Amino acid sequence: MVTASRYYPQLMSLVGNVLRFLPAFVRMKQLIAEHYVGAVMICDARIYSGSLLSPNYGWICDELMGGGGLHTMGTYIVDLLTHLTGRRAEKVHGLLKTFVRQNAAIRGIRHVTSDDFCFFQMLMGGGVCSTVTLNFNMPGAFVHEVMVVGSAGRLVARGADLYGQKNSATQEELLLRDSLAVGAGLPEQGLQDVPLLYLKGMVYMVQALRQSFQGQGDRRTWDHTPVSMAASFEDGLYMQSVVDAIKRSSRSGEWEAVEVLTEEPDTNQNLCEALQRNNL
Repeated sequence: MVTASRYYPQLMSLVGNVLRFLPAFVRMKQLIAEHYVGAVMICDARIYSGSLLSPNYGWICDELMGGGGLHTMGTYIVDLLTHLTGRRAEKVHGLLKTFVRQNAAIRGIRHVTSDDFCFFQMLMGGGVCSTVTLNFNMPGAFVHEVMVVGSAGRLVARGADLYGQKNSATQEELLLRDSLAVGAGLPEQGLQDVPLLYLKGMVYMVQALRQSFQGQGDRRTWDHTPVSMAASFEDGLYMQSVVDAIKRSSRSGEWEAVEVLTEEPDTNQNLCEALQRNNL
């Protein structure tokens, strides 16, 4: 897919990381570039939520099918931290756990293999250290917090709102409050399945896509500017490479280097190795 996107640059090939389009993170990236926090030192991200499992057994229950918190939300955070800081992960150390293997709807011969708890650290370029906690065993309100700490202060996005505090200040200040309402016209089931933060991000991304196609004389062309902040297929490959390294680290208990593929892998070999790990 990466090769095809390079071969056909006229085609729009974007990865749908909607967090990049949220005004809180757009503003956070601008402030980091303006040295609001000084030299970036530490990133910390936390996502707390209820179970990701659906009422019926499906792909979300199976690690090999891309289920679990690391795949579904961890990839967004990996990409977001790199997008905000301009630093890529070089080494990672992680732990994946499946606490709920069966429930009232998933039982008998079927069991869950995807992670519902994940904790990982990333050593990034320039000496930046990142810590990410994903916990999908917590009832109550959805918690989504991303913090960037630097030599001169900190920025923290709580949900869709942005707060900041300089080292010289006595308390944090509200830098941006997102007042976008997205509930009108959406089915109730959709609101239940997707956190409000991600729904807002989807709205902003679709608005950018609309602007990209508006005003074009030829319907086959599009303007790159409105979607310039979107993740590319190269970014998607990087995200997957970090996730693979985190999974390797969880099995080995050691720090693992992030190795971005430069050649297409043997899919049959990958599947055989994955099945062997799953059986073990």
